[in-house]
Amino acid sequence: MKPVHVWLHLALLGASLLAALGRMDPGSSRGLNVDMEESQAEESRSFEVTRREGLSGSDGRPASCGKKRCIRGSRCVLSRETGEPECRCLEACRPSFMPVCGSDGKFYENHCELHRAACLLGKKIITVHSKDCFLKGDLCTMADYARLKNVLLALQTRLQPRQEGDSEQDPASQKRLLVESLFKDLDADGDGHLSSSELAQHVLKEPDLEEDSLGCSPGDLLRFDDYNRDGWLTLREFCTAFQVVQLSLAPEERVSVATVTVGLSTVLTCAVQGDLRPPIVWKRNGLTLNFLDLEDINDFGEDDSLYITKVTTIHMGNYTCHASGHEKLFQTHVLQVNVPPVIRVYPETQAQEPGVAASLRCHAEGIPMPRITWLKNGMVVSTQMSKQLSLLANGSELHIGSVRYEDTGAYTCIAKNEVGVDEDISSLFIEDSARKTLANILWREEGLSVGNMFYVFSDDGIVILHPVDCEIQRHLKPTEKIFMSYEEICPQGEGATTQPCEWASAVNVRHRYIYAAQPALSRVLVVDVQAQKVLQSIGVDPLPTKLSYDKSHDQVWVLSWGDVHKSQPSLQVITEASTGQSQHLIRTPFAGVDDFFIPPTNLIINHIRFGFIFNKSEPAVHKIDLETLMPLKTIGLQRHGCLPQAMAHTHLGGHFLVQCGQDGATPAAPQLLIDSVTDSVVGPNGDVTGTPHVTPDGRFIVSTAATSPQLYVQEVTLRGEIRTLYALKISQGVSDVAFQRSFTQSNQYYVYATLETEPALLFLELPTGKAGLLKNFREPPTGPARPWGGPRRVVRDSGLFGQYLLTTAQESLFLINGRQNALRCEVSGIKEGTTVVWVGEV
Repeated sequence: MKPVHVWLHLALLGASLLAALGRMDPGSSRGLNVDMEESQAEESRSFEVTRREGLSGSDGRPASCGKKRCIRGSRCVLSRETGEPECRCLEACRPSFMPVCGSDGKFYENHCELHRAACLLGKKIITVHSKDCFLKGDLCTMADYARLKNVLLALQTRLQPRQEGDSEQDPASQKRLLVESLFKDLDADGDGHLSSSELAQHVLKEPDLEEDSLGCSPGDLLRFDDYNRDGWLTLREFCTAFQVVQLSLAPEERVSVATVTVGLSTVLTCAVQGDLRPPIVWKRNGLTLNFLDLEDINDFGEDDSLYITKVTTIHMGNYTCHASGHEKLFQTHVLQVNVPPVIRVYPETQAQEPGVAASLRCHAEGIPMPRITWLKNGMVVSTQMSKQLSLLANGSELHIGSVRYEDTGAYTCIAKNEVGVDEDISSLFIEDSARKTLANILWREEGLSVGNMFYVFSDDGIVILHPVDCEIQRHLKPTEKIFMSYEEICPQGEGATTQPCEWASAVNVRHRYIYAAQPALSRVLVVDVQAQKVLQSIGVDPLPTKLSYDKSHDQVWVLSWGDVHKSQPSLQVITEASTGQSQHLIRTPFAGVDDFFIPPTNLIINHIRFGFIFNKSEPAVHKIDLETLMPLKTIGLQRHGCLPQAMAHTHLGGHFLVQCGQDGATPAAPQLLIDSVTDSVVGPNGDVTGTPHVTPDGRFIVSTAATSPQLYVQEVTLRGEIRTLYALKISQGVSDVAFQRSFTQSNQYYVYATLETEPALLFLELPTGKAGLLKNFREPPTGPARPWGGPRRVVRDSGLFGQYLLTTAQESLFLINGRQNALRCEVSGIKEGTTVVWVGEV
């Protein structure tokens, strides 16, 4: 027989492992016919995916190949002569034995070799599925040959006594031991080689074998599977004939750590090796990635590597790979994502008089954590320059105790880590109070008069509160007119003796406007921050109860109930919200919406593409496209018995946290985790319950509930793993929380929490768990909760660089100095201030 026929036979050898062992009957050599060829072809089809061309980054592919598409068997490279991208045939394929027959009548060791040959020959060659693989005239067909091997294994099973522990081994291991024992029995002289005479002797021992094998004999093993044509069969050739997979993974490769910079591409290659290695299966959080239609993970190359394009922080985490059917031997890839620094300074400009204190602050985020240095007029700042100068919070704050004229200058904050650098300037002017320079005017008017204010929406209109002076700067009463329509802010109803305002929700739109919902009036008011006036009203569907600002698309989302029974809920979108005029109101196609969630942006993540809507009586959340306002997919929560009540998100590892509803007769349901890479439910978030709140940098998760005496604090590592730090016992439930940056440690946060019924404020240092209570507050609001929800006692922070917090009581407001962790003042006469918005530095 010609060598090519030997290889052609080899292409379709053996039955699949599970089928071969599962169909063996020790009492009979019949009933063992396995259609190995179709099984193998089906497995190959299941794992066959198309490799996307044009990757750039850590895999070394030229970026200019991004739009150049090449056929299989070729690869995009840059021409040395022209520098232009062109497709060239692969020089070689990865050695693997996944035999296929080509339409050109030739046998190929794997699909890659077939495609490579088609490229080199310049003609189309496709896979041909034929049971005999071009050997139709041979007396021993491939179907007969497969049956022969099954019969040999069945006979060996009867001859080999069962060993203790055999039932605990996986089918692949059982088959490997069976084939090895058969080889040992056939190897009469024990030299590790099977000759034709040794194989012929097996016929004498089993006189019925030739009849059962329908034209094939053990000698055909040597005829078909002697790859090197040396007249002998080695154990390796024998195992290959019986499709015994032998895999290996070096101990030092069981865990592989890969680091990639955000925005680039990366390739993860599986180190599981071995003869006849089946296709590789990739998983993340236990979910197989090979068959998912993912935008950024949908390519598996000829070598079964995992390709991730445009890596972001949501991709960080663990990925595992194993050969199909061999899950116990797997490799773990830990993907770490580096992010260049992004910084903000505050203030950008300030004017101070000689002798007063001045602070310049710089907030930096990045992975690894950036190192901060300061320059003054281009020279490095050090504490030796002046006894009045000090660097606080790991250098993130430059403090001058008593400024002098020579302190005037441009102070540059530089943040640097292993993958990048960012810088910004904060200017300081030291001037006499009598000299009203432009810098002085800008600082006093823009820094104090317009920005950095709390807007409190109460029964008696809108109160604009200055936290530094601790006084009301402006009070927009219910009778004040709306600028564009001359309607009153809170018109008096027919027959009503009083004229209280009613507010449900309010949002800050780029520190230019505040949008506030008035449910009873079915409208949204637009407050002009610069003019401190109500600019206009926008009519919306009845009973608007929740607003959310989508900064990425400059849209305000409005959820309306329709009526108090929520019988006709609707979602509307106000576009071009930051223009303050010429907005458009768009009705979305979503029905039956109880709530929605739009992930917030931060310094690192400045664009959000997707949001979620859900009905609190339906065990599912629905992913939507924020730009097209169209539904994308439904993520079912039925298996976990979860009725979604609220959601949160951390970009580190791409975790969505879902608060699940509970039956009054059962304990609180644990939160669920959803992986934003695969849009799949990972499982419960440990035993954590309550509403999740995430710090602006995504590093800490605080979970609380108004009815629970537990407060859970979790940390998200820079590898995207969530770990519980502690669960704090408190006397009663938490109404609302606000985060405050640490003034002593960079990139650390505190949390302030209002208690549901006690007139106190809980203070908690997140990394350490150090807690305390601020007391001497007035009684919280009494009576039933607001019909449209929201916390009974609000607490709001004052932005990224702010040091003040505001909380409400029944008829007053309380300001807290976060730097000193103490009550600053009380502003009385403000009734039912249930909605608060901060306008100032972000």
